[in-house]
Amino acid sequence: MADMVAAATLEAVDIMGLMKLLPHRYPFLMIDRIVDIDGDNSAVGIKNVTINEPHFQGHFPEQPVMPGVLIVEAMAQTAGAICIRSLGASKPSLVYFLTIDNAKFRKPVVPGDQLKIHVKKIKKRGNLLKFACEALVDGTKAAEAEISAMMVTGD
Repeated sequence: MADMVAAATLEAVDIMGLMKLLPHRYPFLMIDRIVDIDGDNSAVGIKNVTINEPHFQGHFPEQPVMPGVLIVEAMAQTAGAICIRSLGASKPSLVYFLTIDNAKFRKPVVPGDQLKIHVKKIKKRGNLLKFACEALVDGTKAAEAEISAMMVTGD
């Protein structure tokens, strides 16, 4: 069937690939892998939440909950990684996190959860990008936000 349009090939990046894309390292690398990558348009970041993470020592020892700011950081890292990856060899020297809009936290994220961070590009103008993000646990929305960033190349 010559008229059939081929489906887009969605790609993935494992932890070693992420460490080549992002400058973040333990304990601040907030994603373990990225799947279903469609260029810089969309992707799903995966974060396996474990009790071994340092923030759980104080947030909160008797009832550990992943801090919302770290969920937003995982969203930003997922979006940033696919943007950097889409540039190939012309990797930016810096990616600045510019804004967080409409952030809402709907369900606690706790050790044992797998956070699936869905990011979708909603705007791009030059080196400025904006993404709609949702973080899901077992298909239920735990958090959402719109984030924007600026990619800066070194001279």
